[in-house]
Amino acid sequence: MRDFTFQAFKSLCAAFQRQAYRFITFADYCLNNRPERFVIMRHDVDKMPEQALRIAYHENELGIKASFYFRIIKGKSDESVCKRISAMGHEIGYHYEDLSMTKGDLKKAIESFNEHLSVLRQLCPVKTICMHGSPLSKWDNRLMWQKYNYRDFGIFGEPYFDINFDEIFYLTDTGRCWNGSDVNIRDKVRSKHHFDLKSTFDIIEALNDNKLPDKIMINIHPHRWNDQLLPWFKELVWQNVKNVGKYAFVRLNK
Repeated sequence: MRDFTFQAFKSLCAAFQRQAYRFITFADYCLNNRPERFVIMRHDVDKMPEQALRIAYHENELGIKASFYFRIIKGKSDESVCKRISAMGHEIGYHYEDLSMTKGDLKKAIESFNEHLSVLRQLCPVKTICMHGSPLSKWDNRLMWQKYNYRDFGIFGEPYFDINFDEIFYLTDTGRCWNGSDVNIRDKVRSKHHFDLKSTFDIIEALNDNKLPDKIMINIHPHRWNDQLLPWFKELVWQNVKNVGKYAFVRLNK
């Protein structure tokens, strides 16, 4: 079976549900709405918002509520997609990259953050944020919060600051793989949890064997997942090309 298809995604969700994991949004977590065994389903919508909509429909059919983090590009987001996903009961959050956009100017960055947050809030409620890795930029967008406080903007949480990843196992498909630390520039956490999971099917097998922790955050980028062969193959090839550059960048900065 091909990995990173919608069918593989639905199989993964079903495996979580068979093991009695409950899916919650990150806002639920921040508000202490936490069952004993849960998955925070997070989606970073870096591009191709129509793919996020397809993922949202699949989740809605499975009774899953997830968190979708949207970028603001050229002063706007995809209004129709945000509204339709929110209407299903999913959470919409801001995938911020304002420090990299303003080339490290903190004052301009926080002004940009406030403006972009307002744009997204005109479409739907926004209570949490999550940084965009901006791999081509030298600026880590999280550095904004060394000077400013996102809670001053009515924000409940940011995963990289408000989750203890020793308690919550973090899975991400960054680099179009599940063990991509060598090609992952910023979407990293420090954690005591270590599993050799190369594919979605490895995760499903580990779930079936009840080997994974009770508390998990999983980050899925919707544009990586597709059932149609041509776009699936295009994403595979392009991501492999990007991973070569990311690997070199990570090695040079160690």
